[in-house]
Amino acid sequence: MLREQDVGHRIVVRRRVGVRGGRPVYSDALGELVELSETHLTLTTRQGRLRVPIAEVHRAKRVPAARRPTAAAMIELELAADEAWPAPVRARLGDWLLRAADGWTGRANSALPVGDPDRPLPAALDAVQRWYAGHGRPAMVNTPLPLAAPVGAELDRRGWGSRPPVLVQTAPLAALLAATSDEAIPAATGVPDLSRDPGDTTGRPAGPGGTADAGGAVVELAGAPSADWLAVAAGRKGGLPDAARHVLTAVDHIRFAHVYLDGGLVAVGRGTVTGQGRWLGLCLVEVLPAARRQGLAVRLIRALADWAAEAGATDAFLQVEQSNAGAVALYRKLGFTTHHTYLTRIAPR
Repeated sequence: MLREQDVGHRIVVRRRVGVRGGRPVYSDALGELVELSETHLTLTTRQGRLRVPIAEVHRAKRVPAARRPTAAAMIELELAADEAWPAPVRARLGDWLLRAADGWTGRANSALPVGDPDRPLPAALDAVQRWYAGHGRPAMVNTPLPLAAPVGAELDRRGWGSRPPVLVQTAPLAALLAATSDEAIPAATGVPDLSRDPGDTTGRPAGPGGTADAGGAVVELAGAPSADWLAVAAGRKGGLPDAARHVLTAVDHIRFAHVYLDGGLVAVGRGTVTGQGRWLGLCLVEVLPAARRQGLAVRLIRALADWAAEAGATDAFLQVEQSNAGAVALYRKLGFTTHHTYLTRIAPR
């Protein structure tokens, strides 16, 4: 049967759909697993989204991806993502990265095991635990899958826990620009809450980097976050220690999106260009509850995509929890597909 680690991967499901002549009738479905719960599994197929009750599943298994990313492609993207979310305390263990940021977010406080750690795997994981103990933090390891599957197997053997799976999704920037054009924006309204991960008014004129639309929304891009922007991020992430401000701002090519409606800040987001200028990284896209279902997230993403295209980027990526169905649905409409997944593993206490 399937496990959480299979989310974001291609699967085949055989399910019971009825009885004929006293014998069960089965139907097969092939697609990407986007959600797995105790009662249902959901996959996207060529015909659309399919939600299957677990009680109807006769057999389900992961199958090889139609085009699995190479190890080199996964490493390139993981390093671009690390560059976009820079922990203030860093060290190397061979090619592996060790990162700490006062406990603010799993990404900035976990080892990234890509490449060669210059020692046997068990010894490398022992060294990871010593490093985090020396910094007064619990040891965590971010395991991109399937690249770091051997690391995950060793952590399973050691009894490490796991946070919910995260989808690392990508889209060509040209496709993202087309999907967020003025003609396409109405199709994306009505998509629910984006606020979990992995973030306009006629009365407020558009400032530098700001654009207004017919609905009165204004999107402003700035090189630094406003106090209101930081307040939204603090509310979402449970505070902003000094290390968090470093993670948020210590990137050479960065923009903070502010969306205003009727004079108030109603949506925020962050965009970076990393990976030798190739990748637009989208994160912390959040629309406040009272302003949702108006397409503001799409307008915000469009502004960041325009900026990144002008900077020479050619592709976009984001990280989203597989359980955040609203965000996954929106990003699918915008052309994002799952490149790979990752699990944040946590050492037993």
